Formats: sequence, structure tokens, C-alpha cells
Amino acid sequence: MTELNNMQLLKEVMELEIKAVQRIRDRIDEKFAKVVEEILLCKGKIIFLGVGKSGHIGKKLAATFASTGTPSFFVHATEALHGDLGMIEKDDLVIAISNSGETKEILAPFPSLRFIGCKIIAMTGNSTSTLARESDLILEVYVEKEADPLGLAPTSSSTTALVVGDAIAITVSQLKNFGKQQFGLFHPGGSLGQKLIKDGIIS
Repeated sequence: MTELNNMQLLKEVMELEIKAVQRIRDRIDEKFAKVVEEILLCKGKIIFLGVGKSGHIGKKLAATFASTGTPSFFVHATEALHGDLGMIEKDDLVIAISNSGETKEILAPFPSLRFIGCKIIAMTGNSTSTLARESDLILEVYVEKEADPLGLAPTSSSTTALVVGDAIAITVSQLKNFGKQQFGLFHPGGSLGQKLIKDGIIS
């Protein structure tokens, strides 16, 4: 395989993921706005629930929410069944991530979550799935095809979930008037922290 072919394959994968994100952007509607409202009204924490690749996306989104002014953390769906459900309280808002909406590890904690009384948002590519039906709100992140030619590896689906989550996190942050001073408070270390100190944002 030539270097030219390699470059073409790289571009094709990226183009597929870009198109998937663009399609999601064009489908933004009042359901997405409702999720933003629910997060703003939440008196507890935003908890991301996931497993596998969706779990990795959930970890990143929890970190983004937390660092931009919305208390948040990630709970692995399997660990939830072995005690980590104790981290979740009634005032919390759970965002459960599963592209198929049928992942058994994601669905297994639902009876306990319902008993706890927290609200649940499904982030899924399947609006008619069990996850969607069992949740209070749905964030549909449907993609027509994965960038993987086999259609098996989460690629376009995980990318769109990440982009949608980032968009919501930053929208909520702006509506909260989260500024550089608060950002600096949560980022005192590393090169970013040093820059904020230099700029006088934190001392």
C-alpha cells in the first residue's frame, strides 16, 4: 500500500466522522435544549454511566463538565452493580451512554436508579431502544454508519457522543456565566495553571 493510499484512507475516515457530526448538528432541536435546562436545574451532580468505548466517552465528558463549573463524575456501569450506586443520590442527574441502547450492563442498574429517584437521560443512537424507553429524556446521537468499514468499531458514534456532550457542557457553562477566575480555581496545576497565574487570573 502506497503512502498516497494511506493518506486517502486517513482522509476518508475523518470525512465520515465529520459528516456524522454535521448531521447531528443539523438535528439539534428542543429535546437538546430541554437537556440543557434539566442540567441547569439539577441540584445534585451530573453522573455519566457507561461501559466500554461509551465509558471512555463518559469519563471525558464528566471531566469536561466538572472543569467548566458543573459538578460531575463517571460511574462504570458494572461497578455500579457492586456498590458504586451508593455514589448516586436523588438530586443527581444520570446520563447513560449506549449507542445501541440495549447494552445489558447499562440497563442493569436501572431498577436501583429508579428506587433512588434520580432523573435519567439516555444518550443513544437508538430512540426506540430499551434505554430510551426507560429514561426520562433522550439525547439521540444516531449515526448512519461507523467510520470503521466493518461497521463494528465505535468511531463515528463515539465521536458524535463526545461532540454533543462537549456542546452541552460548554453551553451550560456559558449560561452559568462561568468565567476565567472560576476556571483558574479548578486548574491550578500544569502549564495551564501557570499561564492563569501569569495572567493574574489566580494567585
